[in-house]
Amino acid sequence: MTNSGKKSIHTQAEFTDKQLIELYERMWDIRLFEEEIDKLFAQGFIHGTTHLAIGQEASAVGSGAVLKKTDWITSTHRGHGHTIAKGCDINEMMAELFGRTTGTNNGKGGSMHIADLDTGNLGSNGVVGGGFPIAVGAALSSKLKGDEKVTFSYGGDGSTNQGSFHESVNMASIWNLPVVFFIENNLYAISGRVEKMMNVENISVRAKAYGIQGVTIDGNDLIAVINATYEAVEKARRGEGPTLIESMTYRVKGHSKSDNKHYRPDEEVNEWRQNRDPLKLTKEKFIQAGIFSQEEAEEIRLRSRQRIQEAIIFAQESPVVGVDTLFTDIFAD
Repeated sequence: MTNSGKKSIHTQAEFTDKQLIELYERMWDIRLFEEEIDKLFAQGFIHGTTHLAIGQEASAVGSGAVLKKTDWITSTHRGHGHTIAKGCDINEMMAELFGRTTGTNNGKGGSMHIADLDTGNLGSNGVVGGGFPIAVGAALSSKLKGDEKVTFSYGGDGSTNQGSFHESVNMASIWNLPVVFFIENNLYAISGRVEKMMNVENISVRAKAYGIQGVTIDGNDLIAVINATYEAVEKARRGEGPTLIESMTYRVKGHSKSDNKHYRPDEEVNEWRQNRDPLKLTKEKFIQAGIFSQEEAEEIRLRSRQRIQEAIIFAQESPVVGVDTLFTDIFAD
């Protein structure tokens, strides 16, 4: 592989080639994790529901890459990628979805409620827009303590029509909090096109109403995500207030497991799959820059595939959550 100190592609975060390769591998971890979850759910190994973000890997990895382990995030019902990007153990994540005691939340949270305080993850959230007020609270705590932590709050395009979003952005603005609102605009809120849900061309323009900076980026361009996120996070860390980032991306799967996607034209899905897939775009950019070869890229994919298969085995061999634990983990000690 490449020299660890070499920088073939400039990023605001000054990542080396070795670090960029690690990010590419993390993108594969997310893609293959979710593809396996898709199959395991269909086979009856995973219960409840799950929301996949296949096609949004660059958005998650590029943003998570610039955060410190001690920084906080709040995630969404479509949060597997955010959680992996923040450093959560993949074995424990898989076990959580299997409902096993070795899961991140002892097998009781499932897909939509993974939290991992060790990596600064305050939790995924089944309530649309539910993470924004939590993020504001965490950011206020950081400001009062002066601990220089940044809180990074993920949301989908549909969540920006919730009152919780507008109230949270307003509070973050007037209190000048160290928080970044990162909106993944994947063009659909369940089955509705985003332009039918709001009368603005870009969600980022809503930042103007609250006196904060708003930017729109290509969420499938890993480097673009890294650069925009780095600037927003460092700005917040310096005490210069919040930023609203709109990351334009696409989910190639349905809203949830019950979504047959009949509302989306096949040509649109195929266009994003074939020409705008973040893994494909990142691989092409890295090969062109000499970061790795085609053969090395395939080795990375296979290594990631092995890691996900090992996570499945770990989950399957872990104990099932028993009914005797039904009333435990309800209240904090």
